[in-house]
Amino acid sequence: MKCLQLNVIRARKIQYERFAHLKNVFNNGDMGSKEVRQYCKVDSACADLLKMAMTKLGFSARAYDRILKVSRTIADLENSENIQSQHVSEAIQYRNLDRELWKH
Repeated sequence: MKCLQLNVIRARKIQYERFAHLKNVFNNGDMGSKEVRQYCKVDSACADLLKMAMTKLGFSARAYDRILKVSRTIADLENSENIQSQHVSEAIQYRNLDRELWKH
């Protein structure tokens, strides 16, 4: 439990420093589309995974940005400078679970 708390504190610090120069953006959830494009860059494997999710799972453009924000947060929790395919995959799973919960 303590390790998880330390990871969260470290991730919040990373985000605070990342956005220190911006107004009204304090964490990944606050990012607009412009910031998502700047701070959530992905490699081709991640892009392919996102493309598959958009097509096969029918995610919207809004969901695409949300998945990237969550991916960035997962990467921050793992102290990873870059978003990796496992981060995107985990974020897609959360988004799909969220969508399933709202259907019922």
